[in-house]
Amino acid sequence: MKRAVKIIFLTAFLSVILNSCNGEPSLQRYFVDNQEQPNFISQDLPISMVEIDKSDFSEAQTEAFNSVRRLNFLGYKVNETDRVTYEAELTKVTSILSQEKYQDLMEFNDKGKKVLVKYIGDDDEADEVVVFGSANDMGFALVRILGDDMSPEKMVTLAEALNKANVDENQMQNILNFFK
Repeated sequence: MKRAVKIIFLTAFLSVILNSCNGEPSLQRYFVDNQEQPNFISQDLPISMVEIDKSDFSEAQTEAFNSVRRLNFLGYKVNETDRVTYEAELTKVTSILSQEKYQDLMEFNDKGKKVLVKYIGDDDEADEVVVFGSANDMGFALVRILGDDMSPEKMVTLAEALNKANVDENQMQNILNFFK
């Protein structure tokens, strides 16, 4: 009897383990695999290090900003001699972001630049918000926004506020210089 219980327990345990390892590539794994690779730049920023003038933020925008803990940035700089690698990396990222767990939040195109905003979670709370921007002449950038009690709806209002906010560009100078 004890042997049968052990076999059932072991079978159930192995089933759970094998089902959780689903082989789908993840964005987190993509970040880890590429942060030290040529043509990539990576930066992790705790939100406390980002200086933004929040004086014009509404209560919802302030709440959304305060729900963010950390930003993970990964950028790829395209060069004319290695266009094939750029296309391959772009395909990997778009494939990951097309997985069912990523829900669309916003998308827009402007003068050859494309920006996607997606999230993992439900309509009330996002576990992770992802901003993906690409331009064929510059490369692409991925930003993972991680936090607690992030609301997708409030993240949209925060994005609009950040677009108008006074942001200290010196903080982002390394990233901006990378794409030049």
